[in-house]
Amino acid sequence: MRAWFLSAGLGLLLLSQGAMAGTVLIVGDSISAAFGLDTRVGWVSLLEQRLAKEGFKDKVVNASVSGDTSAGGQARLPSLLAEHKPDLVILELGGNDGLRGQPPAQLQQNLTDMVEQSKAAGAKVLLLGMKIPPNYGERYTTAFAAVYPKVAEATDAALVPFMLEGVGGRPDMTQQDGIHPNVQAQPYLLDNVWPVLKPLL
Repeated sequence: MRAWFLSAGLGLLLLSQGAMAGTVLIVGDSISAAFGLDTRVGWVSLLEQRLAKEGFKDKVVNASVSGDTSAGGQARLPSLLAEHKPDLVILELGGNDGLRGQPPAQLQQNLTDMVEQSKAAGAKVLLLGMKIPPNYGERYTTAFAAVYPKVAEATDAALVPFMLEGVGGRPDMTQQDGIHPNVQAQPYLLDNVWPVLKPLL
């Protein structure tokens, strides 16, 4: 009888630990898909390693697609939410919208919809902000950068103001195309995200 109680107690402990483990869904573009790199050195893989090191049991699902836009992510999101039932959704989209000169208002609408969809599915949301190179003109770059805090404020989503802080525009932190972060930049990306991400776990 004592062995049964011990076994049952152990089973309940493992069950409670499993219940505390959540799922983190990342919906992004080439930045999170580790374009041009071995995915094992990308910031998402580094995130998985840090979670394990700090004792978090959360599962990370990286649904990022190189070249994706906010419209593409918006189209993919419903099936991703249904399949993975995430506790936290990280949205890293918009860079390609900006590089293609798409209207900031459309980006804002798409991101707002994605946040609202995620919250309706019971997930917390972390929005990773982006900026566009200055050669796109001050008016456009300012309007683009303003989208992320506007969406975060309107939807009460958590926000990293600029994911590429300390990385963007630095030749030593980018690949030969001058756009995508290189291997050396990946820990910086994680360090930019982690302080806002950790309290949401």
